[in-house]
Formats: sequence, structure tokens, C-alpha cells
Amino acid sequence: MFDELKKIKARSEELEQLLASGEVLANMELCNKYAKELSNIRDMVTLYAQYEKVAQEIPELEHLLTGQHDVQFIELARKELQDLSARKVKLEADLTAALAPKEDKEDSDVIMEVRQGTGGREAALFAADLYRMYSRYAVRHNWKVELMSGHETELDGYKEVVFSVRGRGAYRHLRFESGVHRVQRVPDTEAQGRIHTSTATVAVLAEPEDVDLVITPNDLKIETYRSSGAGGQHMQKTDSAVRITHIATGLVVACQDERSQLKNKTKAMRILRARLLDAKQQAEINKISKERKLQVGSGDRSEKIRTYNFPDRRITDHRINLTVHQLDAIMDGDLDELIDALIKAAKDRLNERG
Repeated sequence: MFDELKKIKARSEELEQLLASGEVLANMELCNKYAKELSNIRDMVTLYAQYEKVAQEIPELEHLLTGQHDVQFIELARKELQDLSARKVKLEADLTAALAPKEDKEDSDVIMEVRQGTGGREAALFAADLYRMYSRYAVRHNWKVELMSGHETELDGYKEVVFSVRGRGAYRHLRFESGVHRVQRVPDTEAQGRIHTSTATVAVLAEPEDVDLVITPNDLKIETYRSSGAGGQHMQKTDSAVRITHIATGLVVACQDERSQLKNKTKAMRILRARLLDAKQQAEINKISKERKLQVGSGDRSEKIRTYNFPDRRITDHRINLTVHQLDAIMDGDLDELIDALIKAAKDRLNERG
């Protein structure tokens, strides 16, 4: 364990030097990559520094006790030795836990996909509401949201919207949002005031690091075409839209929101990588168990996980039987009560299984 910790400490020092260099500061992508790596190991390095300090103080105090005859000093020193020894044991346990491989990439960035389900126009409007809700939740946590791809409908709805959320803990907080979300409300177009029920589906995909998934050019079929929809004459005159097909799996991703073909290709590759990693992980999970160890419910995207009831101003999460009467606040991004309860339920379920 300590050999590994020494390597991590050395890497931390190396990263600090790199982040102070002009070459890295001039390269925003590289700077963000190194900063994220340093952030991920900083707590562990701090723990290790505390451990080294305690481990050094114990033999120094034992040496001071040698040949000592002052009874009061000996008593105080032995009490301090007991405290230091207990702290050393605690730090060793904390370091062991910090080094243990995580089953899930809790600090990963995520790509979220929200699609209209049953309910036509109202379902598309609800999908847009969910996109705004998650965007506002991300802002509350100082995460960065980037629209990757969107298929808009009339009245500002979405048939499908794909966006990334970047920030520490994004996957840990958003992972349980996958599933079918149901809304019950009176549409603006409903003359009789009848309540309609519609749905939208949400998928949360951990965005892979380069080491997680290797894709070679031969694995892909890349096509360009002219973008459709809004965008003016420019979008009609250039082949800026990109469609990428992963040949082995048949997965297809298309992006046309950017005017730049390169930007559309970059976004499409990020979505494709996230979907491929998700498919790979699901296949591995299915071989081991039908149920993920940290999942609340099955998490299947065909399962209804939550109901948003607008007439009664309440939201119910069916997996943990939690009802919250603060619909307006939640739709404005104040999701902490729901998400914290889901995280706690997942930990409790894991502890029950031992």
C-alpha cells in the first residue's frame, strides 16, 4: 500500500509542477485534464501526509521517554502515544479505503440523454422541463453543462436532448436519475381542464476516460451531411453534420448543432464512447448479477422511477417511497433532498448485503 501511496504523492508533485508551466497553462484541454487528476488524488495525498507526520512523531516521542524519570512527563507522554497510535490506525484504515477500487466511477463526468416518451407534445415539453431541471441543479453544484445534441419540437419541447455535466461528483449524484419519469398535469392546450399523464426517459452515462475504452478508426464509419432545421444559410451550404456508426455494435450517433464539422464530430465521439462504455458495463454486470450492488431498484430505463404531480405540487420517488411536496423548487433544480435520499438508500442496501 505504501509503495502505491509514494507513487501517488510523487504524481501529485509532478502535476503541481506541470500546472505551473506556461506550456500547460496555454493548453486549456491539457490544463483541465491535469487539474482534474490532481483534484482526484488531493485528498489521498493529504491523508498520506498526515499519516507520515504521525508515523514520525511516534518514534520521536518514544525516544524522549528513554531514560526519563519525571513521572508527570512520562504520564503525559504515554497518553499522547496512545492518541497518536490510535490516530495512526485510523489513518491506515482511511488510506486503505481511499485506495480500494471503486465499483462505480463516482467522480466521473456524465452524459445525460432525455427523450420524450408517451404523451406526444406534452411529453416533449416535459423532456424540456427535465433538461432545465438538471441544468439548474448542475449550476447549484458549480458543474458545467454543455448541450451535445437536441431535437426540438414546437413550443420549446424536445423529442431528444443530450447534454454533458462536468464536475466532481456528477456521476455520484446523478446516476440514479436513469429511468422513466412520469408527469401528471393539465396541458396548456387542454380546454376541459383534464389531467394528462405523459412520460420522458432519462439515461445517465459515465463519460469514459481514454483508458476506459479504446476505439480505433477501423471500428468506425464516419459520414458528413448537411444540417437540417434552424441555422440559416450556412447550415444548408456546408456538410457540417456528422454521423458516426460503430461497426461492431451498430450504435449510431449524429450531431448537427454546431456549425463546425470538427466540433460536431468531437461531440458525437463523446456520446458514442459513453454509450459504448455503458453497454460494456451492463454486459459485465449481467454476467455477475441481475442487480447492481449500488442500484436503488433495478434502474432499468423501462421502469417508472418517479412521478411529478403538478395539481398536488408533489413528487414521489417510487423506488424509496419518498414523497416531497416541493415540486416548484425541485423543478427549479433543488434536487438535493431527493438525490441525497437515493444515495443514502443505496449505501444502506449495500451495507445490508455485507
